[in-house]
Amino acid sequence: MRVLLVTQYFYPENFKSNDIAFELSKRGYKVTVLTGIPNYPSGRFFKGYGLFRRRIETINGVKVYRSFLIPRGNGSGMALALNYFSFAFFASFYAFILAIFQRFDCIVVHEPSPITQGIPAIILKKIQRIPIYFWVLDLWPESLTSSGGVTNRQILSFFERIVRFTYKNSDKILISSRGFEKSILQKGDFSKKIIYFPNWSENDIDESSELTIPILADGFRIMFAGNIGESQDFEAIMQATLLMKNNKDVKWIFVGDGRKKPWVEQFIKDNELHETVFALGIYPYETMPTFFKNADALLVTLKDEMIFNLTVPAKLQAYMAASRPILAMLNGEGAEIIKDADCGYSVGSGDYENLVKIIKEKVLPYKADFESKGSSGYKYFNQHFKKNACIDNLCNIINC
Repeated sequence: MRVLLVTQYFYPENFKSNDIAFELSKRGYKVTVLTGIPNYPSGRFFKGYGLFRRRIETINGVKVYRSFLIPRGNGSGMALALNYFSFAFFASFYAFILAIFQRFDCIVVHEPSPITQGIPAIILKKIQRIPIYFWVLDLWPESLTSSGGVTNRQILSFFERIVRFTYKNSDKILISSRGFEKSILQKGDFSKKIIYFPNWSENDIDESSELTIPILADGFRIMFAGNIGESQDFEAIMQATLLMKNNKDVKWIFVGDGRKKPWVEQFIKDNELHETVFALGIYPYETMPTFFKNADALLVTLKDEMIFNLTVPAKLQAYMAASRPILAMLNGEGAEIIKDADCGYSVGSGDYENLVKIIKEKVLPYKADFESKGSSGYKYFNQHFKKNACIDNLCNIINC
């Protein structure tokens, strides 16, 4: 079966699109990828890639075509708009050429953001009359308001029309969170198209392949790994660290980068938190299992926004796969999963006072009981979020 994967983000960028392409290829599918020149999250083209470099390559048996796009730069509103629209524009031409010279059986669209990634896929679908399986990982236009602060009605209306057009031309709409269904149905009668298709994480941590990480501070380590951005509500996280400033045995460790990192570093400096709070910066994805193994609790947070309340953070599955207990400040489906899995403690978005109370009253005095919640999370992960099972499910969907 010949599968075209359309996504703005692909290897060496770290997204689930990589798993889709490489795992389908292992299963005997002939996979082609239409993507952009890698530039996430740095905002600059990766070394070795550019307008005239490595625009076509084969990776792990997967043919990759890289459309030109304007890099995302510092991630500001205008820079992101240029990044999003440039990919949709140039990839649409590429899709037209691929439609003429190659033949595919179906198209899978991986859409973490933006929704405009679906446009090149629809062009090819119209020419070859093949199905599109559209995996929704981010709701539009809601994310424009929640993450981008866009309130202009004309802009939101414009993107809502694109969303309706995209869903209408998708044969199946795969949703990573059940909470997405309500938003999608508000755009039209797409109930027969919707299939629950959750995110996943690596199947297991391979302890034999541990990679070197920096020496971590001694104490009870509460670790956050991932994007340090506006959505993660670092204002609340840092207030929690401030309330626990005198608990010298508790160490807050942040692994990752993002637009909010300079603010976090300044907060640490201004409040003299250097003994208990450590912003380590970004490390390769392959080192994350080693970081997780050395954490006593893994932290996941999201702001109290409608779209985030419907979203299951991708890091939640990765945390559960690491068999580590979880602390959370979030609402909605993510909090429900933590409760169902009994894999840690969750408080409402932004409720740093209750988070600190739980750490002091339920976690630190009962560390063994808290540690056991990591095993509960791993069991739940095996039942619901294992990569091999999710890819098997995708094969069943596209072969129907």
